Amino acid sequence: MADPQGYLCLVLHAHLPYVRHPEYPDFLEEDWFYEAITETYVPLLDILERLAGEKIPFRITMSLTPPLCNMLADDLLLSRYRVRLEKLLELGEKEVFRTRSLPAAFQETAAMYLSKFRRVKEIFDGCGGRILKRFKALQDYGLLEIITCGATHGYLPLMIHEESRRAQIRIAVQDYQRHFGRPPKGIWLPECAYAPGVDALLKENGIRFSFLDSHGVLFSKPRPRYGVFAPIYSPGGVAFFGRDMETAHQVWSAEQGYPGDFNYREFYRDIGYDLEYNYVRPYLHDDGVRRNTGIKYHRVTGRVALADKEPYVPSRARSTAASHAGNFLFNRERQVEYLRGVMNRPPLVTSVYDAELFGHWWFEGPDFLDALLRKMHFDQNSVKTTHPVEYLQNFPEHQITEPEPSSWGDKGYHEVWLNASNDWVYPHLHIAAERMIHLANIHLNAQGRFSVI
Repeated sequence: MADPQGYLCLVLHAHLPYVRHPEYPDFLEEDWFYEAITETYVPLLDILERLAGEKIPFRITMSLTPPLCNMLADDLLLSRYRVRLEKLLELGEKEVFRTRSLPAAFQETAAMYLSKFRRVKEIFDGCGGRILKRFKALQDYGLLEIITCGATHGYLPLMIHEESRRAQIRIAVQDYQRHFGRPPKGIWLPECAYAPGVDALLKENGIRFSFLDSHGVLFSKPRPRYGVFAPIYSPGGVAFFGRDMETAHQVWSAEQGYPGDFNYREFYRDIGYDLEYNYVRPYLHDDGVRRNTGIKYHRVTGRVALADKEPYVPSRARSTAASHAGNFLFNRERQVEYLRGVMNRPPLVTSVYDAELFGHWWFEGPDFLDALLRKMHFDQNSVKTTHPVEYLQNFPEHQITEPEPSSWGDKGYHEVWLNASNDWVYPHLHIAAERMIHLANIHLNAQGRFSVI
């Protein structure tokens, strides 16, 4: 592609709470992890690897947080996931048989699920379950920029001990290097939350860039000349990229955005609740309580009761995803065309999403990304994907300004994490942090070393 008018920086924040319970044969919260592998992580990996294999250039940034990385590298969890995947395949095969006399849409959907489960197993078995290595290979090729996060996804602005905040960053950097063979260049601040002094900790640990919600950049002091369409440098020397809210609403919002389209799969209606109990019982937990299986046969339809949802048609949903990808690209072309006229450099549109939106919550999300990246390569020359490392290499000079304390939580600041309903817990958290600092220092000093925190 010739020099584009502007750039798109796609950022996927992949994170799950750490869930590992060897004391139980199966545990409900571990389902979050298994579902995300099947519906999000492996499908995204599959798309990116196919694009790379077809030599379609792209750039994507993706956080893989320390809790998630350690679950993806855990032998117990991976062995349990294999069992879960085998169960899904068995159920998928039974569903293809069960739906053979139902309307064609049900049979098409059942066949689609079975095909997806088989593909996930093929990829998972092909790397011995070590999908982190496959993501690392994409990074080594320069297509994917993997960034880290806080060690436990702790909310940095509300940590009153500098040692705790420093440990969150330092341990995350060490953990990243263990998995990916080099230090991280960027970080996803937990909940996109910033407070003064965080940039100094990032700089101290070799972090070059991070992301803020739009107001974290727009309300910085002095105000940035180019708003969120160019990064800023903090006084500590870290680059911060601001989230573009137009692209956020187009993709994220179920009300205003693409995921609410009536052709897309309805998340909340599942055969775990719809079908006869004895049929689904082998695929539930030991407690026998009905739960989601991941197989769903209905589409969003509109504002109707779950019982009135219409059958899902996979081919129609894929076509809709491709159409939405075209609409998204058209809007980016118009957006950068306007911005280029008022900026002295190509504008950067930073689009930030939870990775689990793609595939888990929005089932067609991976298809949308696949179509978007293909259309960007084949159908236009105005907008090019990039990631922060590449953009900063090409455009190293940016305004220095102090970011606004902020988060991407409700109302944009810290209220979600500190309010009248939860303020009672913070004294306990602070005491626990003090004990952890004390124990860490005792352990390190006992080895004849100075404390690192």
